[in-house]
Amino acid sequence: MAEKRKLFEEVGEGAKTPAAPAGGMIDAGKRGARGAVRLWLMLLFVLVMVMIAVGGLTRLTDSGLSITEWKPITGALPPMNAETWDAEFEKYKQIPEYQLQNKGMSLSEFKAIYWWEWGHRQLGRVIGLVWAIGFLGFLVAGSIPKGWTGRLFGLGVLGGLQGAIGWWMVYSGLGGEMLDVASYRLATHLGLAFVILGLIAWYVYNLTFEERALMQARRSAEPKLFSMSTGLMHFAFLQILLGALVAGIDAGRSYNDWPLMGGELFPSNAFDLEPVWRNYFENAGLVQFIHRVSGYLLFVFGIVVWLRARRSPNTDTRFRFNAVFAVLLLQVVLGIVTVVYAAPWHIAIVHQLGAVALWALILRARFAARYPAPQSIRGTA
Repeated sequence: MAEKRKLFEEVGEGAKTPAAPAGGMIDAGKRGARGAVRLWLMLLFVLVMVMIAVGGLTRLTDSGLSITEWKPITGALPPMNAETWDAEFEKYKQIPEYQLQNKGMSLSEFKAIYWWEWGHRQLGRVIGLVWAIGFLGFLVAGSIPKGWTGRLFGLGVLGGLQGAIGWWMVYSGLGGEMLDVASYRLATHLGLAFVILGLIAWYVYNLTFEERALMQARRSAEPKLFSMSTGLMHFAFLQILLGALVAGIDAGRSYNDWPLMGGELFPSNAFDLEPVWRNYFENAGLVQFIHRVSGYLLFVFGIVVWLRARRSPNTDTRFRFNAVFAVLLLQVVLGIVTVVYAAPWHIAIVHQLGAVALWALILRARFAARYPAPQSIRGTA
């Protein structure tokens, strides 16, 4: 039986003291390949951003209904010969968009819109493949940071759901008298894309630092500023959805004067459709008016948040919110230019990419409000 040590007995030279875990107890568990996972997520972010741009161009070129079937696997191959091209064209001729809008379209014109939609779907497959290879690779290697498996798997689930919603959206334009997809389904599709993009951005920001660094930074968090930036995030998301409704019915190509609309403060035909609820989704005047007013309110609230952020003692936090305000101002200008020039594709797509930039910057500023970057006392205001 081992002899009991006295309470204050000195440890002998031969005794060994257990070494403290590197990085402290907070990171003593499974740390994982945070840097590699972060790079993988950054690649996914870029791909989703490109996907949003290609999706916008597909909508602006009226190409979204050119492929009338959903074949997640076999649809990866485009028509390979004249016979299959003719077959695809015949399927397109059966839908209202061709019969009511594009009747007489040539095969070469059909190919132009087909390649846009095929490229959009193909990019979705590429994103799914990049996610699957990365996730399974990190999982098998056991290098996913502790607590991150569910979050990274959830991105793949959302990506699969996005593909299904994309088809649900396209299907709405294949029957009846619809010349385009249903605007509310387009808004759902775009909204989920921004949710996925936002989650990826937030995960990238978190993985930039070790857990112990995040816990240390949170001691200097600014709860009020974080709450206000959360509100700004939600408001910006609402504006993105309203922009999708505008795009869904080409409302940006109507009422091309500013600040009035057709010479009026409020469009007189805003509630011409029956039943009344249809006007909020299908009336170009009302939809564009709501998008305009929401944009003005978002800008005003953005100013309020920016003024509050200027009082932050953290230099990096102030810089992040300055960037948000600058891009928000740019978005307002781009929105006005888009309307005045009747939404040409090259201006409209810049406006959409501006929304992506604003979204990412708001999330970055929100992260800085919760986890301020360390700075010396000399750097405080």
